[in-house]
Amino acid sequence: MRIVEAVRFGEPDVLVAREAADLAAGPGEAVVGVAVADVIYVETQIRSGWGREFFTVEPPYVPGGAFTGHVLSVGAGVDPAWVGRRVAARTNAAGGGYAEQAVVAADALIAVQEELGLPEATAVLTDGPTALGLLDALPVRPGERVLILAAAGGMGTLLVQLAHAAGAHVIGAARGKAKLDLVRELGADAAVDYSLPDWTDPLGTVDLVLDGAGGSVGRAAFAITAPGGRFSAHGAPSGGFAPIEAAEAEARGVTLRGIADLQFPPEVVRQLAERALAGAAAGRFRPVIGRMFPLERAAQAHAAIEAREVLGKALLEIRPAATVH
Repeated sequence: MRIVEAVRFGEPDVLVAREAADLAAGPGEAVVGVAVADVIYVETQIRSGWGREFFTVEPPYVPGGAFTGHVLSVGAGVDPAWVGRRVAARTNAAGGGYAEQAVVAADALIAVQEELGLPEATAVLTDGPTALGLLDALPVRPGERVLILAAAGGMGTLLVQLAHAAGAHVIGAARGKAKLDLVRELGADAAVDYSLPDWTDPLGTVDLVLDGAGGSVGRAAFAITAPGGRFSAHGAPSGGFAPIEAAEAEARGVTLRGIADLQFPPEVVRQLAERALAGAAAGRFRPVIGRMFPLERAAQAHAAIEAREVLGKALLEIRPAATVH
């Protein structure tokens, strides 16, 4: 089978395609023929060597913690009825999804609805659970002013749609005309380019900030969060999370949540993933797939994400055993 592995920490070109032996399912496991693999920003950070105090993976390793495909085989103790079914699975950011085959625990398998394409299912498999879990903890109230940073990314596009459906006045913040146009198309009442100086000046105060950007962008958004408001500092593509002290938030009466609040136990992650797939299948929100790359171009996918060139999601299209549909 074909795989892509990070042979060392470094730039995207450390992702190298090679042949590897086919996989076998052990007891309680299943081998999935991977059709589509998710590519997320944190995978680019891990590949670069960032965050080694949080991520223990060492090269060489096969990235890819979320993917869809068809079950090829199962091990002892697993219902053989899984074989041939369309499934989604989540493992972790170094979970082996950049490959034609991946081994997962059978209890990680989630059936994919027939009305949902595998690319669309993959597109909500990581960001969907995070977005739903975030809004479970910080529910959007009708009429609230909600500011969403990195609104044109994979998770941001879902948050815009969910906040709009909840009746909020949604302000989407992103970089560049194409991204701002997308944010408006998805239901944002206003869109603002946070690469411009003093970008927060025309916004007034906001009740809820969903910060997928971090850094100085997140810090600027915190400054316009209303007393008694809520702020989720969960994004770090700017190089770090928004520098906000808990004491400062408390002094202003702002409820502050961070990335640690989005670390859910496995059973909750599974429930949220099932909800995300069901929501996409029912048309309650639309995953935005900006670009799909063949497996051998995983390095190109990483480079595109790092250059902020992708609207919505970037995915790897692999198709080992069946046509993606």
